[in-house]
Order: sequence, then structure tokens, then C-alpha cells
Amino acid sequence: MAENTFAATGRRKDAVARVAIAPGKGEFHINGRPMDRYLTRQTLVAYARQPLEALEMTGRLDIRCQANGGGLSGQAGAIRLALSRALAAMDESVRPTLRKAGLLTVDSRKVERKKYGQPKARKRFQYSKR
Repeated sequence: MAENTFAATGRRKDAVARVAIAPGKGEFHINGRPMDRYLTRQTLVAYARQPLEALEMTGRLDIRCQANGGGLSGQAGAIRLALSRALAAMDESVRPTLRKAGLLTVDSRKVERKKYGQPKARKRFQYSKR
């Protein structure tokens, strides 16, 4: 990694994302593909870009990302957290802005496991009194 490159890791559900940012023309690649080609839904693209828009840095950084595990939604959340952490590592003065926007908070919600004696995690089998 170059000296002006900053990296960070983010997790969400079962997804893990590693992001490396450097000054550049604003290219955003995930697993070697442009972001809007990888994250097929526009809502996910906007969600992953939130840290850049909160700091008004869109188009000023080149972002390379490796994402794996989970689905596209979890990966978008992991990218968002990793990007926020990398931006905070790059410039410590933006940390309060990112914190206030809730972009440095880890979303710890995961799928609840299925329990035995039940069809799903919380749903019960139908009870019949008679």
C-alpha cells in the first residue's frame, strides 16, 4: 500500500468488506467491478456512498473494495462502515461528523437462529387444545 492510502474493515450480518481509499478521480470499485454494476439496486449504491456524501467528498477519492459473505444488502452495509472507518483514519477531524450521522456505529443485528421444537426462530407450531 502507498503511504497516502488508508484501509479499514467493516462487517454487517455475515458480510465482510475491506476498503482502501486514496486521492484520485472518484473511481469506486467493488471486487474489481464498478460499484453501480456490482450493487445492482440504486438504494444500495446510495447507502454505500453515504459517508462520502456526508463529508462532500464525492469524486475526490479512488476507492477499492473487497466484499465477501452474506448478500448484497449486508455487503453494502459492510462497505459503508469500512468506508467511514477509512475516512476517519485518513482525517481525524471528520470523525465527529461521521459519528453524528451514525456512520461509525456498528449495526450488530444478525439473523436469529432457529430453535428446535419450532418451525422458525420465534414462530411456534400451531397449538390445539382439543
